[in-house]
Amino acid sequence: MWIPKWVRDRKKGIDSAIPTQVVSNEEFIPRPQNKEQKQVESLITSMAEEKAKKLGMDRRAFMASSMGLATCFLAQEMVYGPRSCFAVDEIETMEPGAYEDKYPKSEYFIIDVQAHFTNGIAIGFRNMEFVKNMGFNLKNTPDAYSYPNFVKEMFFDSETAMLVISGVPGREQQYGANGEVLEGPQRRGGVLPSWLMSQRKKDINDMAGSVRALCQGNCAPNHYWDMKTNSQDKTALFEQIEREAKQYGIDSWKWYCHTDPGRSGNGFQLDDETLTYPFYEKTKELGIKTISVHKGFSYQSRTLGHLANPKDVEKAALDHPDLTFVIYHSALKHGPNEPNYEELNEFDPETGDFEWHKILMEIKERNPKINNVYPEIGSSFGTLAIANPLMCQHLIGRNVKTYGADHVVWGTDCLWWGSPQWAIDAFKRFQISDELCDKFGYTKLTKEDKAKIFGLNAAKIYKVDPDEKRKNIPKDELSKLKTAYLEMGGTRENAAYGWVRDDVNA
Repeated sequence: MWIPKWVRDRKKGIDSAIPTQVVSNEEFIPRPQNKEQKQVESLITSMAEEKAKKLGMDRRAFMASSMGLATCFLAQEMVYGPRSCFAVDEIETMEPGAYEDKYPKSEYFIIDVQAHFTNGIAIGFRNMEFVKNMGFNLKNTPDAYSYPNFVKEMFFDSETAMLVISGVPGREQQYGANGEVLEGPQRRGGVLPSWLMSQRKKDINDMAGSVRALCQGNCAPNHYWDMKTNSQDKTALFEQIEREAKQYGIDSWKWYCHTDPGRSGNGFQLDDETLTYPFYEKTKELGIKTISVHKGFSYQSRTLGHLANPKDVEKAALDHPDLTFVIYHSALKHGPNEPNYEELNEFDPETGDFEWHKILMEIKERNPKINNVYPEIGSSFGTLAIANPLMCQHLIGRNVKTYGADHVVWGTDCLWWGSPQWAIDAFKRFQISDELCDKFGYTKLTKEDKAKIFGLNAAKIYKVDPDEKRKNIPKDELSKLKTAYLEMGGTRENAAYGWVRDDVNA
């Protein structure tokens, strides 16, 4: 039987601030925990109970604190040993100020370039095995994906300073039955349409009194299709491009090459001179020159998934040096939510290579002068850090070695995984082992490297002045609301809502 992860955890008395099991989004049968995940979960439970008791704290309150997070990472270290990639001191699990002394909250300016919510629609992402790992109490109900919860989890429950509201594939309906131009919800467009992202960007910034949110547009080359001629409807396409740029005020585009909202019968490629290059020229005219592309994680599309291969990045980037391509997920082909993902990714511990990440790396190695491609680490870092620390070190090590620390971009894919604070904390602690540095030529990540990855690189892409923002953000209304929320005892919830096997009695 399948049950939500949070239900399973409550039955077993589990409360964890990081993933301890991969969850299902209903697209595949939930996977059981592996041996290491069971060990980590058991250690977290026993250590949290002991430490909370010594401190005279309720266990849930302990697990919502920095000490609870540190306890989770300590359990990872104990189980994975040399393979682990987190720096954690025992004192952080017992001294409330030890974490803050080591990782001050003002240290990094964080921009999350991949943040999602839905228009009150519950979808399966919180059900992924990875999320269930987290032991998070993420509710798989419409309100869990709502805009108010988005603000709470992204801004109040994490150190995120700015975010990009990121699209999911969907095509807006331009006209009604009588030819009238549709507006707002009438345009539909899926769970997170461009009109809604634009509206919520304005709501957040109006509430804050400063720019804390940016937004993307969903329009893509195959979204408007003339069925009679079986060709791109360029008139409708260009009309939508202009609408999103001028009326919605989007800051970049979000593309899924392996989806077909326009029912063209196919996806598209970044280097398609017939379909895609006209889009490039039009968006250049309008001054929007950043395109974020979902690459990797293609198992959801059985027929078009091959189009999530990043091989098309090379020609597009070379032909359009004035455009910026942000490659989401660093093109990791298969995630730890899939069985046999190491084999499917052809992970080779002797070279550190895996699919399709290595293809993205080889593009830069062949073309060292390419300077307009940025690997993004949303979902890839978080899932691998928890499920496969060795692959995670190769992901980040190779990204930095190949593209440079000034071209790797922070994103989390939250709300799908709840508040991103656990991932932020994980990256603050993250380090590449001496052994891998010696063998593969990786370098230890410095605080300067992490500062670039956390936000300074995205600031450069989106033309944000980080020094000015850091001065003004503490004074804006959103910061005041966060302060009030924390003073009233607000805390993040450690709950995940994907599906797992009901192994409570197993």
